[in-house]
Amino acid sequence: MSASPAAEMSALATTLDELTARVTALAQRLDRGPTEGVAIDLFEVERSLRTATRRLQRARRNVPAT
Repeated sequence: MSASPAAEMSALATTLDELTARVTALAQRLDRGPTEGVAIDLFEVERSLRTATRRLQRARRNVPAT
């Protein structure tokens, strides 16, 4: 039996949270000197991942109970 859509979305949200934390940590490490431009790009990735997490959470709330 496969996982329910809500359970699968919950697992995806956890993965996104972990990925966001890793991207943020890397961006913070690179936010100095010659790698500052890379950090700026990574902070943009972080914002996109946070947006994706919010949309996934909203979708999960809208999945009918089974």
